[in-house]
Amino acid sequence: MDVVVIGAGLAGLSLAHGFQQSGARTMVVEQAPADRPQGNGLSLMPNGLTALHALGLGPQLEQLTRGHSPAGGGQRTPDGRWLYRLPARAVGSVRVVHRAELHAVLVQALVPGTVRFGVRATLVDPLTGQVQLQGPGIDDDPSGGGDEDPMVRADLVVCADGLRSRARAAIGSDPGIRYAGYGAWRGVTPAAVPGVEPSETWGRGLRFGLVPLPDNRVYWFAVRNGPPTATAQDAHREVLDLFGTWHDPIRRVVESTDAATITWSPIEELARPLTTLFRGVSVLVGDAAHAMTPNLGQGGNQGLEDAATLVRLLTRSAAGAPDRQVLAQLLARYDELRRPRTQRIARLSRQLGRIASTDQALLAIGRDALLRLTPTRAAAASIDALADWRPPDVGDGVVPPATRPTLSA
Repeated sequence: MDVVVIGAGLAGLSLAHGFQQSGARTMVVEQAPADRPQGNGLSLMPNGLTALHALGLGPQLEQLTRGHSPAGGGQRTPDGRWLYRLPARAVGSVRVVHRAELHAVLVQALVPGTVRFGVRATLVDPLTGQVQLQGPGIDDDPSGGGDEDPMVRADLVVCADGLRSRARAAIGSDPGIRYAGYGAWRGVTPAAVPGVEPSETWGRGLRFGLVPLPDNRVYWFAVRNGPPTATAQDAHREVLDLFGTWHDPIRRVVESTDAATITWSPIEELARPLTTLFRGVSVLVGDAAHAMTPNLGQGGNQGLEDAATLVRLLTRSAAGAPDRQVLAQLLARYDELRRPRTQRIARLSRQLGRIASTDQALLAIGRDALLRLTPTRAAAASIDALADWRPPDVGDGVVPPATRPTLSA
C-alpha cells in the first residue's frame, strides 16, 4: 500500500512509523522547514502512551522518558493553597516530554528520506488519492516523474495537517476555527528547577500551570482571558505583571526562562464538530479532525489514538494494495470509532475551560469550593476514564484485502 501523509506533526509521524512497520510504502510531506521550532512541553497520558507502544515506538519512548514519573500534583489557589491533591497513582503513569525532542525521535525512527520538509501538498482529489506536491527536493521522487509540481496518487492519503488544515475542506464541510476567549504564553526553563510539583493554579480569568520535565527543567503555561494577541512586546514583563505575585515558584520559573523562547498563542478549536473524517481514500487525523482546547491535556494524545487506530485497522492491507471497497469499509469503521470519542472529549475540554477561566467572582468562589469538596478518588477516576482506551482488535471491522496492482502517479 502506498501512503501519503500530509503533515509531520506527532500524529502524522507516529502513524507513518506504524504503517512502515506494517509494510506500507509511506511518504510524509511537511510544508514547514525541518528546523521549525516544535513547541514546548507535552503531557503523554496513559492512552497516548498505549498508542505509541501499539505503533511500535515503545523503545524510543522509554529512552526519552526513562526515570521520569511525576508524583503528586493537583489544583491550587494563587496564594498557594491546595484545592485538592491528586494521589500519586493518578499521575504516575503520565510522561512529560519536550515536543521538539519527541518530534526528533519520531523523525529518526522512520526510514531515512521518508519526511520531505519544505514541501506543500494539495489534496486534489480525495476520491482517488491525487495529491499535488510543490517544493524543493521532490523531483527525485520516482512517482513524480521529474515534474516540477508532480501529481502523485496514493492508495491512502492521511491528512494530518493540523488546526488550519487545507485538506479538511476537500474531505467534507470545514466549519472553520473558533477562538476560545483566552490565550496562553508557554515556556521551558533552560536549567533544572528541582522540587517542582505538577500543578495548575486558577485565579479569576487567569491560570498558571507547572509541569516538570524528565531532566527537572520546567514546562509552564500562563493563560489569560482577553484578545487573541499578546498586548506587550516584553513577554517577561506581561506575564510577571499578571502572575508575579502568585505562589512560589511561579515568579522564579518565569524569570529564569529565556524571554526569546517564550511563545504566545490564542487557544482555538474547530468551530463545530465534523460530520465525517473521511472521503474516498482520504482521511483526517489529529487536529485536522478534532482540534480541541488543551484543558484536558488530550489534544495530542487523541491524535496518537487516531494514528494507532488507523494503522491497526489497516494492518492487514498495508503490505499489499487494498481493494477500494474494502478500504471504504475500514475508513468507515475508523470514523465510527474515532469521531464520537474525540468530539465528546473536545466538548468536555471546552466546558472545563469555561469553568477554569471564569472571571466572575461568585462563580470562581463556587468553583473553588466545589474543588475543595471533590474527593481525590473522584478526580483520579475522571482521569482514568479518559485514559481507558485500547486500539481496536485486528479483526474489528477488517475485511481481508483483495490483491490488485499498486496505484501510480
